[in-house]
Amino acid sequence: MDENLIRIHPEMMNEQIILHLDMDSFYASVEIRNNPDLSGKPVVIGADPMQGTGRGVVSTCSYEARAFGIHSAMPISQAYHLCPHAIFIPPHMATYAQVSATIMQILRGIAGEIEQVSIDEAYLDLSCDRSYELAAHHAANIKQVIRNQVGLTCSVGLAPSRIYAKMASEQQKPDGLTVVSPDTLESFLKPLPVGKIPGIGKKSAQVLINAGLQTIGDIARCDIQTLQDMFGSHAVRLHQIARGQDREGLRESGKRRSISREHTFLRDSTSPDEILGSLHTMILSLCHELEEQNIYSRTIGIRIRYTGFITRTKSVTLMQPTREVRVIECAIDGLFTEMWDRSPVRLIGVRFSGLIHPDPVQRSLSDF
Repeated sequence: MDENLIRIHPEMMNEQIILHLDMDSFYASVEIRNNPDLSGKPVVIGADPMQGTGRGVVSTCSYEARAFGIHSAMPISQAYHLCPHAIFIPPHMATYAQVSATIMQILRGIAGEIEQVSIDEAYLDLSCDRSYELAAHHAANIKQVIRNQVGLTCSVGLAPSRIYAKMASEQQKPDGLTVVSPDTLESFLKPLPVGKIPGIGKKSAQVLINAGLQTIGDIARCDIQTLQDMFGSHAVRLHQIARGQDREGLRESGKRRSISREHTFLRDSTSPDEILGSLHTMILSLCHELEEQNIYSRTIGIRIRYTGFITRTKSVTLMQPTREVRVIECAIDGLFTEMWDRSPVRLIGVRFSGLIHPDPVQRSLSDF
């Protein structure tokens, strides 16, 4: 396929076509790309499992590891017991951020405005293609360019709204391309389990199943009052989604609103030097990501989880957005001093929010 993609220009279109792109097991795929000897092996990105006694969770894993039942957010100790011979690798966030920036730049070169929702996930509006046939051609071309230029695969969904596009991209992983046109939307949705709707977690799915609603088609046929008895005001949108009536496009700005890092200690820590050391390491990683993406942060926050999973958060909004390491370290040190009651700390986290994406023509941040 031609790597010189046609740039899409915004026009008024009758039919909205939204593309959702999700990189396949992103962190693990980057590690495998950088070390081909890992190819075909169960690779788990996360904390050191320490022979099954380690703390922390799985960030992501290769599809070979998923075959053993391992998945994201699983305790790393459980992942070890499921597959002791897996290759466990600590996350290298700065590397992933660099790769992500390259991918997003490729997408912006195609569609101009995109909605990046995470480090490895984005939406594009391909309505200007006028037909799903041409949009599918562009989607396949996008996949090929990312493979050629970055060496990674992604799964893509095309549909009339962002939520249906996301559901479509989940259908053929890895390296899939699923097209759901308005004509095929009802037949696509009808047989899917209720849990396939983004935002329907395990508890909500169980509520629906207990009410005899197993599939999205069941929700579509259900009386709205019955749904309102279960989900209140959220029932109307759930009903619209199930009936194929949602047409939400890209959300305003399409830019990330926050970035964060977390660290789980192998043993609960009462050492301020150890805790602050972890905080400063995360700050360096986050500031590097800000630098790579040419953005600034206005609000700095920390998260502390104590023994017993008691969690507290606190943040401060700065007078001027920044990505200066020393300024942010000073803010975090102050927050930590205010918050920590010298109880043992299980997990510590840093979050940058209020992200500022400067206009290239602006001369200084004082204009914000």
